[in-house]
Amino acid sequence: MKKQSGFNLIELMIVVAVIGIIAAVAYPAYQQQLRDSRRADCAGALTSFGSSMERFFTVNNTYLGAGAGGGNTGAPTIFSTTCPVDGGEATYNLTIQAATASTYTVQAAPVGRQTADKCGTLTLSNTGLKGVSGASAGVTWDECW
Repeated sequence: MKKQSGFNLIELMIVVAVIGIIAAVAYPAYQQQLRDSRRADCAGALTSFGSSMERFFTVNNTYLGAGAGGGNTGAPTIFSTTCPVDGGEATYNLTIQAATASTYTVQAAPVGRQTADKCGTLTLSNTGLKGVSGASAGVTWDECW
């Protein structure tokens, strides 16, 4: 009698169970890594947004008029765009909030798939002060920036 080689059902079920356990651990970690990388991308865009405001101030000695088409009159939201700015799916709304002649605050509010992010809305002021609002309990700004 010739011995047959191969897998039996028990061995196959063990392999399926191991793959299932690995997937159950790896997938949430993968999703968190995607959220972290999208947040880092938009934190860089927010910093660039702040640098643009500073360049505008250097030329004009005011932050007023820095919105799209120079339409900033000090209204609460004077300019808005999305991140990423290259036309991909929007993950953050970037806005200039409450700019005056000598101050501004820019913020990145999560939208779409990014709303599950623990950091909430990222903010940056004209003094370079970085912050978060709407973050999960115990999350500080330095974890998000």
